[in-house]
Amino acid sequence: MRCRLMCFLLLVLPLCSGDHSVTGAEPGGSVQLLDDPSLAAWSFYSQDPKTVRQDVWTLIDGVLVCRGLPKGYLVTKQSYTNFKLTLQWRWPPGKKPGRGGVLIRMTGKNKIWPKSLEAQLNTGDAGDFWGLAGYRLKGPATRTKTLEHADFGKLTNVRKSRNAEKPAGQWNRYEIIAENGTVTLLVNGQSVNQATDCDVVSGPICLTAEGDAIEFRNIQLEPRP
Repeated sequence: MRCRLMCFLLLVLPLCSGDHSVTGAEPGGSVQLLDDPSLAAWSFYSQDPKTVRQDVWTLIDGVLVCRGLPKGYLVTKQSYTNFKLTLQWRWPPGKKPGRGGVLIRMTGKNKIWPKSLEAQLNTGDAGDFWGLAGYRLKGPATRTKTLEHADFGKLTNVRKSRNAEKPAGQWNRYEIIAENGTVTLLVNGQSVNQATDCDVVSGPICLTAEGDAIEFRNIQLEPRP
């Protein structure tokens, strides 16, 4: 009887132990955020309530195509605090490069633009930080400025230390590493910015539509403790 009981426990306990990893995580701990054609990992917000996601964002052969208008964002259904986010972006060939961004640690209600830390994608400015709607961060004094905006609240900008962008039409690689109060940005393998004393909060990740066409692919997130 004891032998049978032990065998039963060995079979059942692994099933009852629970899996506390992030939904969609691979054995190595990474989450592929564009592996589902229905974009099931994402929700959608638009400043035009009549707009549906497919009007702005579509996934075509692994490439996430953003039309740019109406303004808004895709937002992950999961929230994250510490992580490494890797993605590729480009301005579509034949179209004028423009504006875009990646928002992390978003909190509060959906709006243009929510409280969050933006890793800037604007052409010529990729690698800049913007603390939106009062999000706290610090950077070197020579590259940091703070201002009050009538619509967007308190904004803190930390400019990148160098330009590492590729010409329009070519794919760029972004690495965004959030480790408690420190967030580091790498563009095409080069460390271009680091913010310290950041607000440490759990929040979703957003890809913005800011009026210009932009494309993304290979979006991978590695949650960290």
